[in-house]
Amino acid sequence: MIAYIVRRLLLTIPIIWGVLTLIFLLIRVVPGDPAVAALGDYASKEAIEAYRHKMGLDAPLWLQYLRYLESVCRGDLGRSLINDAPVSYQVASALPYTLELTLAGISIGIILGVPLGILSAIHRNAALDYFCRAFSLAGLSVPAFYLGILLILLFSVYLPLFPSVGGGGFSDPLDNLRHLFLPALTLGLIMTAFTARVSRSAMLNILSEDYIRTARAKGLPEQFVLYRHALRNALIPIVTVVGIYTVVLIGSSVMTEIVFTRPGLGKMLVGAMKNRDYNTLQSLMIIYTCIVVLVNLITDIVYALVDPRVSYE
Repeated sequence: MIAYIVRRLLLTIPIIWGVLTLIFLLIRVVPGDPAVAALGDYASKEAIEAYRHKMGLDAPLWLQYLRYLESVCRGDLGRSLINDAPVSYQVASALPYTLELTLAGISIGIILGVPLGILSAIHRNAALDYFCRAFSLAGLSVPAFYLGILLILLFSVYLPLFPSVGGGGFSDPLDNLRHLFLPALTLGLIMTAFTARVSRSAMLNILSEDYIRTARAKGLPEQFVLYRHALRNALIPIVTVVGIYTVVLIGSSVMTEIVFTRPGLGKMLVGAMKNRDYNTLQSLMIIYTCIVVLVNLITDIVYALVDPRVSYE
């Protein structure tokens, strides 16, 4: 198991290096000058050149790239080109809000989606199955930002139960949960629809296998057959697809944070793009890259635990 994890970690090194290189190049080919964005359109040419020299933007591209890789290896995210504040401090204050939103959305999607998919497969072509299929189709069709707006209208305007903006404070857990409910429900319902659809398909495929009919023919209890034999084998595609969709959910959290005006990496990312803040934009994309790589690593490990056919050697 340890050797399996180590090999997976080693495989992430060239992936991260390739993504970092792509991020560095893409940011610098986008039109616009960060010095002009920081100083304003009416800044003098001398002031702009001095600012570019201070931030190292006048150096050759290859030298900027080497400095960029060196700072990343040292864990130094640099300073913002707009306010000259350390990017690491801004990330440290925003990252917890993004992580709690993503984890809450994933939890809702798994807790609701897997049971709905199982029930839909068990009661195939019944009223419950039609409801779950319609719910899944609607969840896959509605964008996250539009669903967020609908939830705000329902639970904040017509039924003023939850706040629609802000993220609350971690010093007050109840207030934090109240601010987290609507954005987490937005992401959770979409992931619920996706997970339920995959769970239903996986269970239907497993329930038609010969060993399921054999287990029933032996007189085993139906609950034992469903959860000990069918669900265990159905978890293989479910875990795989949930891991893939988690990456999509991380991207959807950006738009959700904007809709609910939540502090988080999404708000920082949009601000850095508007202001042409190279350092902040690079750092945020590095953080997102590391999160995606970590999610894929966890998915591989869980997949190996669920499926004994995956070899650790």
